[in-house]
Amino acid sequence: MSSANITLLGAIAGFTIYLGLPIGRLRTPTPRLKAGLNAVAIGILVFLVWDVLTHAWEPVDEALSKHEWGTVTSGGGTLAAGLTIGLAGLVHYDSWITRRRNSADRPSGPGAAATAELAPKVRSQAGSLALMIATGIGLHNFAEGLAIGNSAAQGELSLAVLLIIGFGLHNATEGFGIVAPLAAEGERPSWTTLLWLGLIGGGPTFLGTLVGQHLVNDTLSIAFLGLAAGSILYVVIELLAVARRTGLKTLTTWCILLGLLLGFATDAIVTAAGA
Repeated sequence: MSSANITLLGAIAGFTIYLGLPIGRLRTPTPRLKAGLNAVAIGILVFLVWDVLTHAWEPVDEALSKHEWGTVTSGGGTLAAGLTIGLAGLVHYDSWITRRRNSADRPSGPGAAATAELAPKVRSQAGSLALMIATGIGLHNFAEGLAIGNSAAQGELSLAVLLIIGFGLHNATEGFGIVAPLAAEGERPSWTTLLWLGLIGGGPTFLGTLVGQHLVNDTLSIAFLGLAAGSILYVVIELLAVARRTGLKTLTTWCILLGLLLGFATDAIVTAAGA
Protein backbone atom coordinates (compact mmCIF):
# COMPACT_ATOMS: atom_id res chain seq x y z
CA MET A 1 0.00 0.00 0.00
CA SER A 2 1.45 3.36 -1.02
CA SER A 3 2.46 5.97 1.54
CA ALA A 4 0.04 8.45 -0.05
CA ASN A 5 -2.92 6.09 0.43
CA ILE A 6 -1.95 5.41 4.03
CA THR A 7 -1.77 9.16 4.64
CA LEU A 8 -5.21 9.65 3.08
CA LEU A 9 -6.70 6.92 5.29
CA GLY A 10 -5.25 8.57 8.38
CA ALA A 11 -6.69 11.93 7.37
CA ILE A 12 -10.16 10.45 6.80
CA ALA A 13 -10.13 8.67 10.17
CA GLY A 14 -8.97 11.77 12.04
CA PHE A 15 -11.14 14.44 10.51
CA THR A 16 -14.46 12.62 10.87
CA ILE A 17 -14.28 14.29 14.29
CA TYR A 18 -15.77 17.34 12.55
CA LEU A 19 -19.06 15.46 12.11
CA GLY A 20 -19.84 15.95 15.80
CA LEU A 21 -18.47 19.45 16.30
CA PRO A 22 -21.33 21.54 14.78
CA ILE A 23 -23.55 20.60 17.76
CA GLY A 24 -21.60 23.27 19.60
CA ARG A 25 -23.34 25.92 17.49
CA LEU A 26 -26.76 25.24 19.03
CA ARG A 27 -28.59 28.44 20.03
CA THR A 28 -29.95 28.91 23.57
CA PRO A 29 -30.41 25.25 24.58
CA THR A 30 -32.96 24.57 27.35
CA PRO A 31 -31.75 23.62 30.87
CA ARG A 32 -32.72 19.99 30.28
CA LEU A 33 -30.88 19.93 26.96
CA LYS A 34 -27.82 21.46 28.63
CA ALA A 35 -27.86 18.78 31.32
CA GLY A 36 -28.41 16.04 28.75
CA LEU A 37 -25.53 17.17 26.54
CA ASN A 38 -23.22 17.36 29.53
CA ALA A 39 -24.24 13.89 30.73
CA VAL A 40 -23.88 12.22 27.33
CA ALA A 41 -20.37 13.70 27.11
CA ILE A 42 -19.59 12.20 30.54
CA GLY A 43 -20.74 8.78 29.35
CA ILE A 44 -18.61 8.94 26.20
CA LEU A 45 -15.57 10.10 28.14
CA VAL A 46 -15.99 7.45 30.87
CA PHE A 47 -16.00 4.85 28.12
CA LEU A 48 -12.86 6.39 26.64
CA VAL A 49 -11.06 6.23 30.01
CA TRP A 50 -11.84 2.51 30.25
CA ASP A 51 -10.94 1.91 26.60
CA VAL A 52 -7.65 3.79 26.81
CA LEU A 53 -6.52 2.15 30.06
CA THR A 54 -7.44 -1.30 28.76
CA HIS A 55 -5.21 -0.85 25.72
CA ALA A 56 -2.42 0.72 27.76
CA TRP A 57 -2.39 -2.13 30.32
CA GLU A 58 -2.60 -4.91 27.73
CA PRO A 59 1.15 -5.21 26.95
CA VAL A 60 2.00 -4.97 30.67
CA ASP A 61 -0.52 -7.67 31.52
CA GLU A 62 0.90 -9.89 28.79
CA ALA A 63 4.42 -9.36 30.12
CA LEU A 64 3.23 -10.28 33.63
CA SER A 65 1.86 -13.60 32.40
CA LYS A 66 5.23 -14.34 30.80
CA HIS A 67 7.22 -13.10 33.84
CA GLU A 68 9.05 -10.55 31.68
CA TRP A 69 9.85 -8.26 34.59
CA GLY A 70 11.84 -5.73 32.58
CA THR A 71 8.88 -5.08 30.30
CA VAL A 72 6.54 -4.96 33.30
CA THR A 73 8.71 -2.35 35.00
CA SER A 74 9.17 -0.14 31.95
CA GLY A 75 5.58 -0.45 30.75
CA GLY A 76 4.05 0.00 34.20
CA GLY A 77 6.32 2.94 34.97
CA THR A 78 5.49 4.58 31.65
CA LEU A 79 1.75 4.18 32.27
CA ALA A 80 2.04 5.58 35.79
CA ALA A 81 4.06 8.56 34.55
CA GLY A 82 1.58 9.24 31.73
CA LEU A 83 -1.39 9.10 34.10
CA THR A 84 0.35 11.41 36.57
CA ILE A 85 1.27 13.99 33.96
CA GLY A 86 -2.14 13.82 32.28
CA LEU A 87 -4.18 14.11 35.50
CA ALA A 88 -2.03 16.14 37.90
CA GLY A 89 -0.64 18.24 35.06
CA LEU A 90 -4.11 19.46 34.15
CA VAL A 91 -4.85 20.29 37.78
CA HIS A 92 -1.85 22.64 37.83
CA TYR A 93 -2.74 23.96 34.36
CA ASP A 94 -6.26 24.75 35.58
CA SER A 95 -4.83 26.57 38.62
CA TRP A 96 -2.65 28.66 36.31
CA ILE A 97 -5.63 29.48 34.09
CA THR A 98 -7.63 30.47 37.17
CA ARG A 99 -4.90 32.87 38.27
CA ARG A 100 -4.84 34.45 34.82
CA ARG A 101 -8.63 34.67 34.86
CA ASN A 102 -8.56 36.44 38.21
CA SER A 103 -5.91 38.84 36.94
CA ALA A 104 -8.09 39.63 33.94
CA ASP A 105 -10.90 40.55 36.33
CA ARG A 106 -8.76 43.34 37.82
CA PRO A 107 -7.19 45.13 34.83
CA SER A 108 -5.06 48.19 35.45
CA GLY A 109 -2.56 50.35 33.64
CA PRO A 110 -2.43 51.63 30.05
CA GLY A 111 -3.80 48.43 28.56
CA ALA A 112 -6.69 48.09 31.03
CA ALA A 113 -9.43 48.73 28.47
CA ALA A 114 -8.11 46.12 26.04
CA THR A 115 -7.64 43.60 28.84
CA ALA A 116 -11.19 44.17 30.08
CA GLU A 117 -12.51 43.54 26.58
CA LEU A 118 -10.66 40.22 26.37
CA ALA A 119 -11.57 39.09 29.90
CA PRO A 120 -14.82 37.27 29.00
CA LYS A 121 -12.90 35.06 26.57
CA VAL A 122 -10.27 34.24 29.20
CA ARG A 123 -12.99 33.46 31.78
CA SER A 124 -14.80 30.87 29.66
CA GLN A 125 -14.74 27.71 31.79
CA ALA A 126 -16.66 25.82 29.10
CA GLY A 127 -14.03 26.83 26.55
CA SER A 128 -11.25 25.57 28.82
CA LEU A 129 -13.05 22.25 29.28
CA ALA A 130 -13.55 21.88 25.53
CA LEU A 131 -9.83 22.49 24.96
CA MET A 132 -8.87 19.96 27.64
CA ILE A 133 -11.22 17.34 26.18
CA ALA A 134 -9.82 17.93 22.68
CA THR A 135 -6.26 17.55 23.99
CA GLY A 136 -7.01 14.30 25.81
CA ILE A 137 -8.85 12.85 22.83
CA GLY A 138 -6.01 13.96 20.56
CA LEU A 139 -3.52 11.94 22.61
CA HIS A 140 -5.85 8.96 22.44
CA ASN A 141 -6.28 9.36 18.69
CA PHE A 142 -2.52 9.45 18.16
CA ALA A 143 -2.43 5.87 19.48
CA GLU A 144 -5.32 4.98 17.14
CA GLY A 145 -3.32 6.43 14.26
CA LEU A 146 -0.38 4.21 15.20
CA ALA A 147 -2.66 1.16 14.80
CA ILE A 148 -3.82 2.32 11.35
CA GLY A 149 -0.28 3.04 10.17
CA ASN A 150 1.08 -0.27 11.45
CA SER A 151 -1.63 -2.41 9.81
CA ALA A 152 -1.48 -0.55 6.50
CA ALA A 153 2.32 -0.62 6.37
CA GLN A 154 2.20 -4.41 6.86
CA GLY A 155 -0.04 -4.73 3.80
CA GLU A 156 -3.19 -5.59 5.79
CA LEU A 157 -5.45 -3.43 3.62
CA SER A 158 -8.79 -4.92 4.72
CA LEU A 159 -7.88 -4.45 8.38
CA ALA A 160 -6.76 -0.87 7.73
CA VAL A 161 -10.08 -0.04 6.02
CA LEU A 162 -12.09 -1.54 8.87
CA LEU A 163 -10.01 0.47 11.32
CA ILE A 164 -10.76 3.61 9.34
CA ILE A 165 -14.51 2.91 9.54
CA GLY A 166 -14.40 2.12 13.24
CA PHE A 167 -12.14 4.97 14.25
CA GLY A 168 -14.10 7.32 12.00
CA LEU A 169 -17.38 6.53 13.75
CA HIS A 170 -15.64 6.73 17.11
CA ASN A 171 -14.14 10.14 16.29
CA ALA A 172 -17.56 11.47 15.27
CA THR A 173 -18.88 10.76 18.78
CA GLU A 174 -15.68 12.21 20.26
CA GLY A 175 -16.35 15.45 18.38
CA PHE A 176 -19.67 15.69 20.17
CA GLY A 177 -17.88 15.11 23.48
CA ILE A 178 -15.53 18.03 22.79
CA VAL A 179 -18.22 20.66 22.23
CA ALA A 180 -20.77 19.38 24.74
CA PRO A 181 -19.53 21.74 27.50
CA LEU A 182 -19.94 24.70 25.13
CA ALA A 183 -23.44 23.65 24.07
CA ALA A 184 -24.40 22.93 27.67
CA GLU A 185 -23.43 26.48 28.71
CA GLY A 186 -25.14 28.08 25.70
CA GLU A 187 -21.83 29.33 24.26
CA ARG A 188 -21.70 29.34 20.45
CA PRO A 189 -18.11 28.85 19.34
CA SER A 190 -17.03 30.40 16.06
CA TRP A 191 -16.36 28.16 13.07
CA THR A 192 -12.67 29.04 13.49
CA THR A 193 -12.76 27.76 17.08
CA LEU A 194 -14.38 24.51 15.91
CA LEU A 195 -11.71 24.19 13.24
CA TRP A 196 -8.92 24.41 15.84
CA LEU A 197 -10.66 22.05 18.29
CA GLY A 198 -11.03 19.54 15.47
CA LEU A 199 -7.36 19.83 14.56
CA ILE A 200 -6.32 19.28 18.19
CA GLY A 201 -8.64 16.29 18.65
CA GLY A 202 -8.53 14.67 15.21
CA GLY A 203 -5.20 15.77 13.74
CA PRO A 204 -3.13 13.37 15.92
CA THR A 205 -4.83 10.41 14.22
CA PHE A 206 -3.27 11.60 10.98
CA LEU A 207 0.11 12.16 12.64
CA GLY A 208 -0.03 8.77 14.35
CA THR A 209 -0.72 7.13 10.99
CA LEU A 210 2.44 8.67 9.56
CA VAL A 211 4.53 7.59 12.56
CA GLY A 212 2.94 4.12 12.60
CA GLN A 213 4.25 3.38 9.14
CA HIS A 214 7.80 3.40 10.45
CA LEU A 215 7.63 2.76 14.19
CA VAL A 216 6.06 -0.05 16.20
CA ASN A 217 6.78 0.57 19.87
CA ASP A 218 4.69 -0.50 22.88
CA THR A 219 6.33 2.00 25.23
CA LEU A 220 5.47 4.96 22.99
CA SER A 221 1.88 3.79 22.69
CA ILE A 222 1.56 3.26 26.46
CA ALA A 223 2.94 6.75 27.12
CA PHE A 224 0.36 8.47 24.92
CA LEU A 225 -2.48 6.30 26.20
CA GLY A 226 -1.51 7.09 29.81
CA LEU A 227 -1.48 10.81 29.07
CA ALA A 228 -4.86 10.52 27.37
CA ALA A 229 -6.44 8.59 30.25
CA GLY A 230 -5.22 11.06 32.85
CA SER A 231 -6.40 14.12 30.95
CA ILE A 232 -9.80 12.64 30.09
CA LEU A 233 -10.31 11.52 33.71
CA TYR A 234 -9.69 15.09 34.89
CA VAL A 235 -12.33 16.41 32.52
CA VAL A 236 -14.82 13.74 33.66
CA ILE A 237 -14.37 14.97 37.25
CA GLU A 238 -15.07 18.54 36.13
CA LEU A 239 -18.15 17.59 34.11
CA LEU A 240 -19.56 15.55 37.01
CA ALA A 241 -19.41 18.70 39.14
CA VAL A 242 -21.39 20.54 36.44
CA ALA A 243 -23.92 17.68 36.32
CA ARG A 244 -24.48 17.78 40.08
CA ARG A 245 -25.31 21.49 39.96
CA THR A 246 -28.16 20.90 37.48
CA GLY A 247 -30.17 18.88 40.00
CA LEU A 248 -31.57 16.70 37.18
CA LYS A 249 -30.41 13.35 38.55
CA THR A 250 -32.71 11.06 36.55
CA LEU A 251 -32.04 12.76 33.21
CA THR A 252 -28.32 12.85 33.91
CA THR A 253 -28.22 9.14 34.75
CA TRP A 254 -30.00 8.09 31.56
CA CYS A 255 -27.87 10.36 29.39
CA ILE A 256 -24.63 9.08 30.94
CA LEU A 257 -25.85 5.57 30.13
CA LEU A 258 -26.58 6.69 26.56
CA GLY A 259 -23.06 8.08 26.24
CA LEU A 260 -21.56 4.82 27.49
CA LEU A 261 -23.62 2.79 25.03
CA LEU A 262 -22.59 5.09 22.17
CA GLY A 263 -18.95 4.53 23.10
CA PHE A 264 -19.33 0.75 23.15
CA ALA A 265 -21.34 0.73 19.91
CA THR A 266 -18.78 2.70 17.92
CA ASP A 267 -15.87 0.77 19.43
CA ALA A 268 -17.48 -2.54 18.48
CA ILE A 269 -16.46 -2.09 14.84
CA VAL A 270 -12.86 -1.49 15.89
CA THR A 271 -12.89 -4.63 18.04
CA ALA A 272 -14.39 -6.64 15.18
CA ALA A 273 -11.48 -5.49 13.04
CA GLY A 274 -9.08 -7.01 15.53
CA ALA A 275 -7.56 -3.76 16.84
